[in-house]
Amino acid sequence: MFNDIGPLELVTLVVLAVLVFGPDKLPKVIQDVMRTVRKIREFSESAKQDIRSELGPEFKDFEFEDLNPKTFIRKQMDNDELGLKEIRNGFDIKKEMAEVTDAVHGRESDSSSSSSGSSSGGRIDMTKKPEDDGKGDRPVFDADAT
Repeated sequence: MFNDIGPLELVTLVVLAVLVFGPDKLPKVIQDVMRTVRKIREFSESAKQDIRSELGPEFKDFEFEDLNPKTFIRKQMDNDELGLKEIRNGFDIKKEMAEVTDAVHGRESDSSSSSSGSSSGGRIDMTKKPEDDGKGDRPVFDADAT
């Protein structure tokens, strides 16, 4: 329930509780809080059982955690009836981006550049400015177009 509370935060909460409620009333407050938490859990479980019984026998294995989109996607990826793992594993984003960058800069692809003995190892230096291809100066600035 409190998986994201660290030790320092827990100590801070205990010190704050002692200061607010006092050491003599603190055990009673803790008992009241725990009783309330138990009642909320019981109410939640009861509501889940009621929903499962209303859904019918075809939903007897229904879990409410499946309503979380991340869990649903993870289960569908594990099921893999559509062949999604093959598609996901067959797509290399780094290679695709390198090919697009090479095409934009007018360079050859990785297969031909690796055979030419390039020392960059297929990496692209994005800090370098593109070479001037000698086509002329900048285009004329049109103030009316902006």
